[in-house]
Amino acid sequence: MIKNKRILVTGGAGSIGSEIVRQLAPANKIFILDQNETGAFDLAEELKQDGYWVEARIGDIRDKETVKDLFEDFKPQYIFHAAAYKHVSPMETYPLEAINTNILGTHNIISEATRWECLEKFVFISTDKVVNGHSIMGATKKVGEIMTRNKGKGFIAVRFGNVLGSRGSVIPLWQNQIERGKPITVTDKRMTRYFMTIPEAVNLVIRAAEEGKGGEIFILDMGKQINILSLAKDIL
Repeated sequence: MIKNKRILVTGGAGSIGSEIVRQLAPANKIFILDQNETGAFDLAEELKQDGYWVEARIGDIRDKETVKDLFEDFKPQYIFHAAAYKHVSPMETYPLEAINTNILGTHNIISEATRWECLEKFVFISTDKVVNGHSIMGATKKVGEIMTRNKGKGFIAVRFGNVLGSRGSVIPLWQNQIERGKPITVTDKRMTRYFMTIPEAVNLVIRAAEEGKGGEIFILDMGKQINILSLAKDIL
């Protein structure tokens, strides 16, 4: 178990980041970095009321001064880097935003992390969309993986597929369509995807952080592929 550590979670108000915060808060000091002011504030206040040490820093990983100030204030021992743009289609429309956040923002975090001897582990949250990836989002996350692995000792990437209910997952989209009385969108009825829950994914991310030595990519066992049309029928 990861215990008694100072842990930075970038994107800590997001679906994956917030679950990392929740699972690690009982035994550690947690610092959240996120642009989502309300989400970060609400999560920190909730966990403080439970008696946990959690602080939120509102800011952008693309801002070098913000990143520098955070490290100087908190001196993290573990970093879970979950901040990223994750939707495929918007990043095709605005590729520069994907580059600035997923590549240059990641570079800012990694560069500052390597300056501090207190750092023990750096965990980059990746995606299966880097595999034979032709999307801008997948390509930028692949660059993030490469930058992480090339740092060697203590730097780890964790790659997994679709996480039920997370931002970017198809399930919330379908639920919204159903609630509005609209037909649900299935791009191709032959499509299959791997799925797991947010707590399952985060539990395996934390295990990878515990076991990783550095320079590895951990690929989570997502179980069996599920036909997307069958899943849509189940949701209906």
